[in-house]
Amino acid sequence: MTDTPENTTHFGFETVREDEKAGRVQGVFSSVASKYDIMNDVMSGGVHRIWKDAMMDWLAPRPGQRLLDVAGGTGDISFRFLKRAGYGHATVLDLTEQMLIEGRKRAEAEQMSSSLDWVVGDAMALPFEANTFDVYTISFGIRNVTRPQDALAEAYRVLKPGGRLMVLEFSQLPNPAMQAAYDAYSFNVIPRMGQMIAGDRDSYQYLVESIRKFPDQETFLGMVRDAGFGNAKYRNLTLGVAALHSGWKL
Repeated sequence: MTDTPENTTHFGFETVREDEKAGRVQGVFSSVASKYDIMNDVMSGGVHRIWKDAMMDWLAPRPGQRLLDVAGGTGDISFRFLKRAGYGHATVLDLTEQMLIEGRKRAEAEQMSSSLDWVVGDAMALPFEANTFDVYTISFGIRNVTRPQDALAEAYRVLKPGGRLMVLEFSQLPNPAMQAAYDAYSFNVIPRMGQMIAGDRDSYQYLVESIRKFPDQETFLGMVRDAGFGNAKYRNLTLGVAALHSGWKL
């Protein structure tokens, strides 16, 4: 009788057991938490802020809505959501407690403390009842989840009927020459920036590799539909460097 092979997944370009990935991802984000916001600005030239604003433009938050921001880290999306909505509530959930600690230190967190919860949790097993939230967002986080399809299923479960899913993630450029140029920048520059600014080359090497392992726009759109979401669509940002995927629990 042969042994059943263990389930494996990718950690960047490395193949690891599924039960190892979450711990290793926690290690990456615990290491970079204190410099995470600075590195986002440096790596993208501040463009990540434009992408997040585009996410809010398409989402169009309404007063009184309840948001679950998964892999919400330092709160960027939740702060934007609450400002746009005028009033409402946001729950920031992240696997890495150190990221949430950094988020709580931000000035916006103090100003909005009555409208915010910070929860340590796993995107694949959310600690919330079904039909709880009006909106579910995950920004630059789903590629770090061991089984993204499970995370999408959980998103569907916790959303109320009529609720909205929105995913912001790095994606693939449709032009091979442009993709090659972007890869050259990513692999040669970003890990060096990580070493200079955060003192951590390896974590940023992983983050670059994880982008290349994530499904392209059409493949991920199929995953959103497979999770049950209707009216699923996507929009490319900066020629496809990033993409927004949207779906509804109809």
